[in-house]
Amino acid sequence: MKKTLFSLTFALLTLTSCSSDDSTPMEVATVGETLQPKVGGANEPNQVYLDLSTAKMDAVNRNSWDFGFSSGSDYRVVINSSLKMAVKKLATSDISLPQVLNNEVTVGAGTTASSNGYVDNPTGVLEGSGAGIGTAIAEISATDAENKVYLVNLGFAVSTETPKLGSVSVDGEARGWKKVRILRSGAGYKIQYADLTSATFEEKVIAKDTNFNFTFFSLTTGNTVTIEPLNTKWDLNFTTFTNYVNFGSEVTYGYSDFIVSNRKGGTKVYQVLESEGGAYSAFTKENIVEGNFAFSTTDQRVIGSSWRSGGGPGSLPSIKTDRFYVVKDVAENYYKVKFLAMTNDAGERGNPVLEYAILK
Repeated sequence: MKKTLFSLTFALLTLTSCSSDDSTPMEVATVGETLQPKVGGANEPNQVYLDLSTAKMDAVNRNSWDFGFSSGSDYRVVINSSLKMAVKKLATSDISLPQVLNNEVTVGAGTTASSNGYVDNPTGVLEGSGAGIGTAIAEISATDAENKVYLVNLGFAVSTETPKLGSVSVDGEARGWKKVRILRSGAGYKIQYADLTSATFEEKVIAKDTNFNFTFFSLTTGNTVTIEPLNTKWDLNFTTFTNYVNFGSEVTYGYSDFIVSNRKGGTKVYQVLESEGGAYSAFTKENIVEGNFAFSTTDQRVIGSSWRSGGGPGSLPSIKTDRFYVVKDVAENYYKVKFLAMTNDAGERGNPVLEYAILK
C-alpha cells in the first residue's frame, strides 16, 4: 500500500455552541479527516486518546501510571495493562509483613492461564469479585480488615531497542515488584505501598473525580497523574494491551497495535465487513444498524486487533482492507472509521493512519 497520504477533501462546517445537555448532539468541525495518532513507532511508547468530534489526540507515555481508581459509585481499581502488570491477592491485610516475589504472577507470552486472575478482565467491565472476574483487585471494601495486601508485578518499562523492520519491541527492562494495599477513604481511596521486604510503607489519599473515568496514580512519583481526557472527550485509545487469547486454553497475552473504545464513558462501536455492509465510501447514516452497537456496551475490544494482521514468517504485518467501523460517541454523533496504514513509509510499526467521516 502506498503510504504517502493525501488529505481528504473536507467540507468545513461552522462549529456551533453545544447545550450542556449530553443528549444534544454536538456539531463537529469537519466532515472527515485523515489522522496519524502519535503512537511513537516500533517501541509504541504512547497511549493515544482520540476524540472524533474534534479530531483531538492526546498522547501520554504508558510508563507514567500504575493504577487507575474508578470514579464511579463502586470502588474499583485497575492496573496498567499496557505494561503487562499483574497482581495477586495475599492472605494478609498487614502490609508491614515481608513478602517474596512470585514469578507465576505474570502476563505469559501464551502461557499464563487467564483463570489465575492476575490481570483485569480485558472487556473493561469492572464489576465482579476480583481475581479477573471484573478487575484483578477485588472491590475495595468499606471494612478495612477485608482489604488484603496484593503482590504487584510492575511489568515492563518501555523498550528502547530497535526491532527488525515490521516488528515491535515494546517490553523493556522489568520494573520490579511492590506490595500494595488499598482502602476506602471517605468518598475516595487510600493506597499503601512498599518494597516487598519493607516493614514501613508510603500512604496516599486519592479522591474521585466524576469528570473522568479514573484517577490515575504512579508509584514512581507517589502522585496522581493526568492520563485520560475528560470521560466525554475521547472515543478511541491506541495502546499496547493485555488480552486473553485461546491457545488451546485461554491465556493472558500482550498485544501491540491495539485499540479500545471508551466503553465506560459511553462510546459505542461495531464492525462492518464490506462483503456484508457495502463499501466504506458508500456507507451513510441510513445504513447504521443500531442494534449492532449492543456488544460494545460490555466489551471495549470491538476494534482491538481486528483492524490489522500481525504478519508471520516471510510476511510483514498489514491492515485489513475488507472492513471499517461505525462509532457512536456520547453526544450521539455517528462516524465511520477506516484504517489506512499501520506503518510509516519506511515500514516501521507503531504509525497507524485512519480516515473517518461524520455520518449525517
